[in-house]
Amino acid sequence: MSKMNRTKIYPALQLLAESETYRVTGGFKIVDRWFQVPLDYFNPRKGSIKIFARNAIPNKKDDDGAAGGKLPYFIYLQGGPGFGCGPPSSHPVTDFLFEQGYQVLYIDQRGTGMSTPISSFTLAKQGSVREQADYVKLFRADNIVRDCEAIRLSLLPEGEKWSVIGQSFGGFCAVTYLSLHPEGLKQVFTTGGMPPLVNNPDEVYRRMYLKVKSRNKVYYEKYPRDIKRVRDIMKYLENNEVFMPSEGMLTPERFLSLGLAFGGHGGIDSVHILVQNAASDLNQFGALTYKTLSSIESHQSFDTNPIYAIGHEMIYCQGESSRWSAQRVLDATSKPSIFSWEDMKEVDETEPVYFTGEMIYQWMFSDFAELHKMEEVAENLAEYKDWPQLYDEEVLAQNQVPVFAATYIEDMYVDCDFARETAGKINGAKEFVTNVMFHNAVRSKTEGVLGELWKLKVGEVD
Repeated sequence: MSKMNRTKIYPALQLLAESETYRVTGGFKIVDRWFQVPLDYFNPRKGSIKIFARNAIPNKKDDDGAAGGKLPYFIYLQGGPGFGCGPPSSHPVTDFLFEQGYQVLYIDQRGTGMSTPISSFTLAKQGSVREQADYVKLFRADNIVRDCEAIRLSLLPEGEKWSVIGQSFGGFCAVTYLSLHPEGLKQVFTTGGMPPLVNNPDEVYRRMYLKVKSRNKVYYEKYPRDIKRVRDIMKYLENNEVFMPSEGMLTPERFLSLGLAFGGHGGIDSVHILVQNAASDLNQFGALTYKTLSSIESHQSFDTNPIYAIGHEMIYCQGESSRWSAQRVLDATSKPSIFSWEDMKEVDETEPVYFTGEMIYQWMFSDFAELHKMEEVAENLAEYKDWPQLYDEEVLAQNQVPVFAATYIEDMYVDCDFARETAGKINGAKEFVTNVMFHNAVRSKTEGVLGELWKLKVGEVD
């Protein structure tokens, strides 16, 4: 594996005039912070972008956060790619870290939230399709890490390090951080976020389809009547043009992509409710109501968070192209494909049609209105192969930063075996491995997962 591209990082410019301080219930002082960083760290002449971060400071003593503001920092790196952070007061991680004696900085990664967000509108400002694609290429984990390091150098006293917790893709970024700038890190925690050290996504998706298949089995065993309901919905969508409230089309493929939720606590139940509501509409009215369509749309975030689609497969690429990996891997499976309505409509009515998972397909850039405007950019990115390295296995093998990783055996999004292989390549990394938690446990079972990681940190292993 070739070496990573490295360059000196300078402190980010704090935009103090745009900073805002306020208090929220529950003992929180919030400082909204804005920073200016280079778009391209290797070519600063390309201009700068703005990065937004919310600083959550304990105010439990009602001292206006005076004591809390002196506490060491934990930064939270959100999963995705493509999602900003929510309000700190709504995330249980905040209180957990407060109790451990930290303040927390929730950073909207570049291109997400309020950090120069990417959309068809903002991309169009970059110029041609080629120029738009070149712009998106700068929004991967390596530059996210450089942003974090620039912010650390700006915000913390000289020589002071901070700690990182990375959820899912945020964990991928944390391992890139360990590879690229370990000098800035005091300790690293990942939750469902140990990345596969691969050069393209093909094997990632081969394993992911197997896990999605097993989650479909659980779904249909729990809700056997949904076999017929889903088939009825498929027939309706095949024979009717169904427009979504915010434009775009609801096709059989788009409906089946709701299986993306299967990997989280409560995900199977949430999809069942959508299926039940849609089937009820068809039974009573022969069409899908606005309310049902709106509910389906609210479960699919590709239009509002387009990096999740256009930038998804590139998070696995190092020196190789993705070439629509999820679609190619699916096409290579035996027929009839259990994930295809086109195939399954020809088999026995009692056979279930399987939902797909966290995969990105070319058809999405036709069915989703916002993504459709970025179709050519997505094609350009899928064929691009000169991706820089995201991880340095030599540096990881010599790692001196304490690392604590939560790995979920039943994780539908981050393969457990890949995760454990990577953890094994990081010197000193300690793992909490469980089969009773799912991918979103850091939010749904915060005390459980972070409590176990903290035991590893303090040495409680018996």
